[in-house]
Amino acid sequence: MRSKFDLTVAGLTLLLLSPLLGLVALAILAERKGPVLFKQVRVGHLGRPFDIFKFRTMVVGAESLGSSVTVAGDQRVTRLGRFLRRTKLDELPQLWNVVRGEMALVGPRPEVPEIVAYYTPEMRRILTILPGLTSVASLDLFDEEGLLAGANDPDDFYIKVLVPAKVSYAMVHVDDRSFRLELATLWRTAAAALNRMLGKSSGGELMSRMRESLIAANEADYHVVEDSA
Repeated sequence: MRSKFDLTVAGLTLLLLSPLLGLVALAILAERKGPVLFKQVRVGHLGRPFDIFKFRTMVVGAESLGSSVTVAGDQRVTRLGRFLRRTKLDELPQLWNVVRGEMALVGPRPEVPEIVAYYTPEMRRILTILPGLTSVASLDLFDEEGLLAGANDPDDFYIKVLVPAKVSYAMVHVDDRSFRLELATLWRTAAAALNRMLGKSSGGELMSRMRESLIAANEADYHVVEDSA
């Protein structure tokens, strides 16, 4: 029932939003030369790799121009890309991943193989279900790029602090696969999307915890540098 629901909703949403998707594609082409879509390998259900689709928000060849994580103010992100990322419109092509059966509407967000390599056996339980277009973790952690921008070492903070916290928080989707949770998460996602369009944003418990962890991590780095001076 769940897969049929996801397929129906994703297909209808793609159809209804096709004019918007077309406008975004034209805007990307008009801003800079390069492909409209960004494709990247992510780890899916049971560890199987798949190609995830997004609207391109960065300059061509961005992967070779900097860190593997994106922080607020990243110069590789285009002007239009900043808007698409803030409103999460860049994620809409993943509805096609849902139609293809590689993703669900709701579930833990998929990571790249290089990050999944750091997963502990407990964290790998997250791979027992399909990754999702939205999750309780991504909703609570609304400003991940802004958080990473405040880290002394964004890559290290992402791997050692942010990823384990996100996986732990999103584990609710493994332990509670009810239709009720899926509908509640979709409702929260729609409300969050509207708030972003209006320039509003709000975080949850996970965002607050990560801000505290960021302060602690930066202070630890400061003391390491101070002791070695």
